[in-house]
Amino acid sequence: MTMSQNTIPEIWEWAEYYCPWCYVAAVRLHKIAPEYEGHVRLVEKAFPLEVYGGGPPDRKELELEIWLAALQESKAVFKPFSDDWPITTLPAFDAAWCAFQQCESIGRDFDLRIRRAFFAEGRNIGKRDVMLDLAREAGLDLDDFTRLFNSDEPRAAILAEGKLGKEKFGVTGTPTIMLSDGAKLRHPLAYANIQHERIVSVGRLPCSGEGCYQATRELFEKALDHEPQEGAA
Repeated sequence: MTMSQNTIPEIWEWAEYYCPWCYVAAVRLHKIAPEYEGHVRLVEKAFPLEVYGGGPPDRKELELEIWLAALQESKAVFKPFSDDWPITTLPAFDAAWCAFQQCESIGRDFDLRIRRAFFAEGRNIGKRDVMLDLAREAGLDLDDFTRLFNSDEPRAAILAEGKLGKEKFGVTGTPTIMLSDGAKLRHPLAYANIQHERIVSVGRLPCSGEGCYQATRELFEKALDHEPQEGAA
């Protein structure tokens, strides 16, 4: 049985490209989403932290977090960062938006491609030429991609989406996962408590290995079972 796109339940993931936890969540969500095709739609939402959250990429903090994130998801490959450090991730958001205009599956693959480029390949995703290289490597329609990428449309769209997340849906950090009526879901991750550039504690590990895929699958099941709140978006 399939549902129309007007009635199909949605899972929204508000995410940032320099966030290692978004990378882990994306790997899991992208793996499970095809199992629910036609029944639950995964929607990636832009939430640039440098505009609406904690600021631009902080190398010292990320160097503490990436190894903890790597331990929680073997398919999310992490390597030491290169010297070419991004001061912004807005070009990555712009590029992802352009890819999603070609089609949802292309956009989703490219979204994950950007994350791997940063965390696994040490590429500077704040550079527009790197985004063009990734688009070429991914086999995107370069004429269409470049036309949009060179316009004001992507930036306007992602800033509007981030503002909506913050002002209407109360998004403050990433990844934030919710249903389309704003009902929050929790992705199974153990976050670090960082103080004075040191990890002082780590939350309880909620899952491991295949158990994390089952926990991710349960998010989609919750979307299927959820009764929308009255007056919800």
